[in-house]
Amino acid sequence: MLFTIVLVLFIARFSYISIGKNIDNVNLSAQAQRLYTATQTLKAQRGTIYDASNEPIAEDTSTYSLYAVLDKRQKSLAGEPLYVTHKQRTARILAKYLPISRKKALAYLTPDKQNTFQVEFGAAGQNISLSTKAKLQKAHLTGLNFVQQQARLYPNGIFASHLIGNTTATAKGQLVGAMGIESTYNSLLKGTDGFKKIKQDNNGYQIPGSAQKDRKPKNGDNVYTTLDSRLQTLLETEMSNLEGKTNAKSMNAVLMNAKTGAIVAATQRPTFNPQTGKGLSQIWRNTLLQDQYEPGSTMKIFTMAASIDSGNYNGNATYASGRYQIGDRVVPDWNTSGWGTITYNKGFALSSNVAMAHLEQQMGAKTWKKYIKRFKFLQSTHFGLTGEQAGSMQFTHTIEQADTAFGQGIQVTAMQMMQALSAIGNNGKMLKPYLISKIVDPNTGKTVKSYGKKVIGQPVSAATAKAVRKHMEDVVYKSYGIGSDYKIKGVKIAAKTGTAQVSDGKSGYLSGDNSYLYSVAAMAPADNPKYIMYITMKQPTLPGTETATQLLADVFKPVMKRALQEDSSANATASTKMLSYVNRSVKVAKSELTAQGYRVTTVGTGTRVLEQSPTAGQVVMAKQRVILMTSGTRSMPDLSGWSKSDVLRLGELLGLKVTASGSGYVKSQSIAAGKSLTGTNQLTVKLSVK
Repeated sequence: MLFTIVLVLFIARFSYISIGKNIDNVNLSAQAQRLYTATQTLKAQRGTIYDASNEPIAEDTSTYSLYAVLDKRQKSLAGEPLYVTHKQRTARILAKYLPISRKKALAYLTPDKQNTFQVEFGAAGQNISLSTKAKLQKAHLTGLNFVQQQARLYPNGIFASHLIGNTTATAKGQLVGAMGIESTYNSLLKGTDGFKKIKQDNNGYQIPGSAQKDRKPKNGDNVYTTLDSRLQTLLETEMSNLEGKTNAKSMNAVLMNAKTGAIVAATQRPTFNPQTGKGLSQIWRNTLLQDQYEPGSTMKIFTMAASIDSGNYNGNATYASGRYQIGDRVVPDWNTSGWGTITYNKGFALSSNVAMAHLEQQMGAKTWKKYIKRFKFLQSTHFGLTGEQAGSMQFTHTIEQADTAFGQGIQVTAMQMMQALSAIGNNGKMLKPYLISKIVDPNTGKTVKSYGKKVIGQPVSAATAKAVRKHMEDVVYKSYGIGSDYKIKGVKIAAKTGTAQVSDGKSGYLSGDNSYLYSVAAMAPADNPKYIMYITMKQPTLPGTETATQLLADVFKPVMKRALQEDSSANATASTKMLSYVNRSVKVAKSELTAQGYRVTTVGTGTRVLEQSPTAGQVVMAKQRVILMTSGTRSMPDLSGWSKSDVLRLGELLGLKVTASGSGYVKSQSIAAGKSLTGTNQLTVKLSVK
């Protein structure tokens, strides 16, 4: 009877479970589905950020971390060892391909603690490239395992770093933009992960006949910038040289296409290397947009423009220089004893504060304030990156109104200055500065959004803009002008220098020799500007051998000369998609590519193409370098003048670990041109802008 009762209860319980499929609110059917269903995440590739020539500035890559299993109980189903069996050989191979000595690798593999399950190899075992991983796997060492991590490659190192930005990895290993373009456009760059679901048995194998569900990943959009790599690299080098000479607290430099508003090159100091993170702790701010400062005498460009445009300017009229009494306050010239009674034309070339205060008084505070607003100071330029400041102004009292005429008491950003300067350089039409030229969906090849020239106002007439540029020429070419250091042979320069006291953050200004912000705003050619450049240097320690003007000219002249020589922008270069030349004749491929204007490098003595870079379908620019790999003996090409990204592409094709120092273009290479690449795995190149 007891047995029967138990049996009945068992049958009742079993029937309840089989019909209801629930125990303690757990659905057994769904639980079984989860148990025998494997879901694999298919990672989306983060979008690439390109320069104006379609060279990658930031792109996705994979790195690997290495660990070694030491537990001898770890064996496969077939009984094969899954632990390190030959420690001496393993240590020797690791030392060959990783930055670790054989002795240290062996020490990791023979820990003091008994029964250690696995070990890692410190920094040497982190951030291992795909090519290095392949070489280690080719050695068939047992017990070595790799963990893949998504990473970001910044091939140019310090390169408009705060504008481009960087990424950080979440706990799940997903890359997230932390600043700059990487942050602002993160939602477009990151893409959407896909997945794959399969039914599997107890051993993890897919059950035959079972359906597989999947969704392909959607790769992130690609962002194309207006930055010219050659000019950007040169600017970075010159700014680093200037920083080394002066130890300035901060510096900014921007080069803009005067006809379109495209930012061709821009950087700041301090800066950081997004690849290594070095320098990031010094400054997170994008000072081009987020720092507000009193511009000093470069503001006189707009005071002059307002005075002329409002019909109040008489350049031949005279005034007493040196000092100007306004109520109980005095406006002094930088040369406190003055230059006697001089004309306003001469006062501008001499950067006279008194002249500007007189001009402000003559046109009236109301009119001057109207032009400040016309030039769109005191409001964001909506440049497109987060954290941009709007500026501020003290304009209540008469002395404050006069001060703004020579750049004190008004705070601006570097990008506001570029925007306002565009009106002077573009005959009255003010252009919005822009860094992004277009955003492209790589999954469809379609342009998601495009940007270009945008006129946002006309604060002054064309005649006024031309007249102001003539006065800026006087700064450079008149015998009494204070900007002669900015002369460039063969081209007329329009420039205005600036020196501003730096606020103490309270109600006054810092004192001492190293308490100024020096700047220059310049355009070339003066009669019809193609480029506008603006540089600031805050609180430098000036060497006794050079003035602030000479130091800033050391940055301005080489960059402006190179820009005028190239006379190109992102919008002037045509692009197309690369065709496939794999399995085609090397001779024919080289002939076709050369005829299309590409620079072709062939590696190998074979007659047919085995690999190519860029690959088929990639967007390429005119005169871009194409690398063709063939069979046969492979020799190192002459890398002189190659860009860093071209060298990295070659290294990837050849499986070489590339180390590059310096910036610019290849000056020397560790593997001589023409030398056989057999048995070689390391290439070192030195770069230079000269």
